[in-house]
Formats: sequence, structure tokens, C-alpha cells
Amino acid sequence: MSKKVMKIVKIVSMVLLVVGGLNWGIVGLNGGVDVIGILLGSMIASVVYVLVGLAALAVILGSLLMKKKK
Repeated sequence: MSKKVMKIVKIVSMVLLVVGGLNWGIVGLNGGVDVIGILLGSMIASVVYVLVGLAALAVILGSLLMKKKK
């Protein structure tokens, strides 16, 4: 993949991870209140959760590949 595409993937992944992390923080503090689910509805929220999971995998794989290059 080109460097431009990889940069976009990295930025999108980080944004999704921040959104997911903040949502889980709110869930923990407010006794299970899921802000993403409330704002987007359960169907779209499920898609967002899958994207957050894929973003986490992308960051993990990216980190592993960077270690191999060094």
C-alpha cells in the first residue's frame, strides 16, 4: 500500500480507537449508558463497534510490522 493510504488508515484507526475508548469510559462511569448506541441506534452502533475492533487490529498489526522493520 502507498504511504498516503497507510497514513489515512492510521488516522482513521486512531480516531475510531479514541471514540471507542471514550465510549467505554462513559459506559463504565455511567453504569452501562452506551452513548454510541443512543446517538446512532443499535444497528449502526454495531457497525461502529466492528470498525473500532478492526481499527485496533490495524494498530496492532502496524506496530508489529514496524518492529520487524527495525
